[in-house]
Amino acid sequence: MDAKVTKQELLARIEKFHTLMNQMNPGWDTAFIINKVNQYYFTGTMQDGFLVIKRDGTTAYFARRSFERAKFESPLDCVYAMESYKDAVAIIGAECGNSYFELEVVPVNMLDRLKKYFSMTTVNSLDRLLLTQRAIKSPYELYFMEQSGAQHHHLMTEIIPNLLKEGMSEADFLADAFREMYRLGYHGISRFAMFQTEMVIGQIGFGDASLTGSNFDGPGGALGLSAATPFGGSRDRFLKKGDLVFVDIGYGVNGYHSDKTQVYSFGVPPTQSAVAAHARCMEIQATLASRLLPGVIPSELYANSMLEYSKIENFMGFGARQAKFLGHGVGLVVDEYPVIANGFSTPLEENMAISLEPKIGLEGLGMVGVEDTYVVTPSGGRCITGGGREIIEI
Repeated sequence: MDAKVTKQELLARIEKFHTLMNQMNPGWDTAFIINKVNQYYFTGTMQDGFLVIKRDGTTAYFARRSFERAKFESPLDCVYAMESYKDAVAIIGAECGNSYFELEVVPVNMLDRLKKYFSMTTVNSLDRLLLTQRAIKSPYELYFMEQSGAQHHHLMTEIIPNLLKEGMSEADFLADAFREMYRLGYHGISRFAMFQTEMVIGQIGFGDASLTGSNFDGPGGALGLSAATPFGGSRDRFLKKGDLVFVDIGYGVNGYHSDKTQVYSFGVPPTQSAVAAHARCMEIQATLASRLLPGVIPSELYANSMLEYSKIENFMGFGARQAKFLGHGVGLVVDEYPVIANGFSTPLEENMAISLEPKIGLEGLGMVGVEDTYVVTPSGGRCITGGGREIIEI
């Protein structure tokens, strides 16, 4: 499939946006889309600019830098150069009525500047609607997610085992893995939507370093490079025989991600406790995957599952630190909608993509467990990353 998104695909997304806005926000007049990932979703390019979609059918994409690249990359006919907001006003007018923005990410100062040029009756949030729309993947999107999943599986099962060498630091391992990811076809960044979430491809940890407290919302942890960069691999933690190696990596092809975790045992077979806990996580993942059906309520799936799984010591974390979810959406960012957690009451739909990641922290050993990316189908979750497997002995 051609990597460049087609005009037909983009127009279908814009039409779906109109439908959802009329359903969820019937009094809307104008939507301003500024987040670069959402720009890409609707236009096929991501520039310094913004997209305007109006209730009356007007659609206009204004690119400050680079207009030339926007014209080359986007197949839409409504791409305009912009030096200042006055240029946008000249094309779409100043009256915007009930206006909608991505309020989770748009800075207050930017919103204030826009208000100087555009007249807005109300300012409202677009965030929930955009997450809802992006959650259901088109065949175009699923194609690249499946490409990502296949490469991801190959990376974790065939390439990474050959990178682990006694005495290497976590940072050395991460650098080697990053190089191999690029060679394989990785698109170069693992994007996250959560505010101020930064990550170098994912979380990795040798031994109990994977139990380290982290500001990242997930069951695993990492020492990181320093207090200023608390992610990636430590230069001071070296691989030794008997270590469990925890590798939780986001991968991606042409903008679309997959998410997968694999645990390795270096130099010696894993302990019986590690094998048993890891096997339990595999069982839980398989059970959850079978329940990824259209119509299932994520919060109910979470609550019913946790009635049983919450009894497992250090499930979904370690000590007092526990992730409050069992899975999350994946797509243009690693942490998409929906989330298998409390508070998510909208039913699953076919072709949503969800990563399931049951994990258990083992004191003195590290994190064990699995993570794989699934597509919701009428027969349950279809795995695109190879499926959970046992701890790989190196």
